[in-house]
Amino acid sequence: MIIDLTHTLKTGISVYPDSPEPVFTESATFEQQGWSEIHISMCTHVGTHIDAPSHMIPGAKSLDKFELDKFIGSAMVINCSGLPEITKNFLSEYEKQITSVDFVLFYTGWQHKWSTPEYLSFFPTLTCEAAQWLAVFNLKGIGFDNLSVDAIGNEQPNHITFLEEEILIIENLTNLDMLIGKKFELTCLPLKIENSDGSPVRAFANIPLPLMR
Repeated sequence: MIIDLTHTLKTGISVYPDSPEPVFTESATFEQQGWSEIHISMCTHVGTHIDAPSHMIPGAKSLDKFELDKFIGSAMVINCSGLPEITKNFLSEYEKQITSVDFVLFYTGWQHKWSTPEYLSFFPTLTCEAAQWLAVFNLKGIGFDNLSVDAIGNEQPNHITFLEEEILIIENLTNLDMLIGKKFELTCLPLKIENSDGSPVRAFANIPLPLMR
């Protein structure tokens, strides 16, 4: 079973404060040119997207320098809804499961606030201690159904913690509530943009179907 984890890119979606919204305009129409084409203007960190180490660390690896298997792997979702922050003590309960996956995704409930003013309000993030603890694991990436791995407006310490270890960061995921307690494979493929510090992704989960008897 495939579950889409990607918000639709369109005008009016939530974006990071002071970042430009994506703009979609018709560059060709059936009436004028005989075909249809859309011109897109947007940042690399818009919608459901992935952060490369080069997003925060000068001279670090960009997305196009990773092999494709970096963006595919086993994953789990941790239910953090109702928590004001995600602490090391809370995460330690999941230590055994974390050691067996490539991606850890966090459901905070913010996916339900997408494209509303509330989406930019206080959302739960990892404490610095929790991020440092999690970065020790052999992970390909982590992901959230909210705006960022760090609170808005600070010095982005959690970004640095993960990206220094080449643990990719996926932000603005959706439908994570459908995956709590399930085993699945995550695919989150970015556009292949030269020297890209980030990219929108098409992220989806593949839940293995039970064997037929």
